Amino acid sequence: MITNSTIRRIVSITYCAIILLLAVGFMASPKKEFSENENRYLAKEPVLSVKNLVSGTYMESMSEWLSDQFPMRDFFMGFKSTVEIGTGKREINGVYVAQEDYLIEAYAQPVNTQRIGETFRNFYEKTDSSQIDMRLMLIPTAITIYRDKLPSGAPFRSQMDVAQEIYQTAKIPSIDCIEQLIQGAESGQLYYRTDHHWTMYGAYQGYLAYCEAKGLSPVPLESWSAQTVTEEFAGTLYSKVNDYSHPKDSITIYTNPNDRLTVTYVDTGEVTDSLYNLDYLAQKDKYSLFLNNIHTCVEIENENVESDAVLVVIKDSYANSIIPFLAHHYHKIYVFDTRYYKEGPSHFLSEHAEVTDVLLLYNMNTIDTDSGIRGIY
Repeated sequence: MITNSTIRRIVSITYCAIILLLAVGFMASPKKEFSENENRYLAKEPVLSVKNLVSGTYMESMSEWLSDQFPMRDFFMGFKSTVEIGTGKREINGVYVAQEDYLIEAYAQPVNTQRIGETFRNFYEKTDSSQIDMRLMLIPTAITIYRDKLPSGAPFRSQMDVAQEIYQTAKIPSIDCIEQLIQGAESGQLYYRTDHHWTMYGAYQGYLAYCEAKGLSPVPLESWSAQTVTEEFAGTLYSKVNDYSHPKDSITIYTNPNDRLTVTYVDTGEVTDSLYNLDYLAQKDKYSLFLNNIHTCVEIENENVESDAVLVVIKDSYANSIIPFLAHHYHKIYVFDTRYYKEGPSHFLSEHAEVTDVLLLYNMNTIDTDSGIRGIY
């Protein structure tokens, strides 16, 4: 007969064996610098010093490092999410598991609305509006347009109320694309199911709103050449939820056969004839195929545009998939990522009198924490 003490002894031995195996596994497993699943750099092994030990930062850093390097981390994270979703949980790491396989990022209460509006206004006031037509375009994300797909009881905060506050403070003529997006939602997919970006079809709706505001004649969507380049896109929200059984996305790109482009990445000196770098399809971060990921300044010239109009785009990553549509209307476009472009677009405009138009384009979900806005001027 097995006694209680024997059972306790077996449990203790088993527990110690598991701990020992995990410890051996941790020591033997290779340490990774980057998590492709989560699309982020992992914590580095902390450096032991008296200062770090006394302040407590060493133990905090050690905890982060151990967590990031835990053996079979991806498996356990995915298993945890699968169990949570299976038991009815519909919000994981700030992402809602919504209807029709959509993962929709929650919209946090913004805290920098006034500062952002004032930054835009200061930039606008430094620009000669008699020579340059500047517009501000703030893009709602899926939580606004696909509100009906959210889980029952999910809290809702209006992005467009905040956008209106920014518009009013900035004093820049605005382009509101929400009605165009709502209309476009009836016939196409505006946002990826696994990522926080809009699709190129969604970006086309933004392009239509831009053309209407600027008095341009938009090119009908059917005149563009569409190509689905992957059906294995697992975006940023997929990585946050860690439900590896979730269906993946497709990415469709559009090109215009009438455009003849020269694309120069100023920071690296690379020159190409395409706005897409399909090499990224072999990586987890497939959205980076648009405009070749992150660059401080991109110069795009379309030789087949007869107009002398020159556009400056100051933006976040949402703009990367609308640029191909805009490029059809401008002889030249300069695209700035002000998180990394240190000279500031104001200085650039003062030295380039040929610029006729400026577009500031940001999405409403990340604008509140976008460090590049401080670098506009």
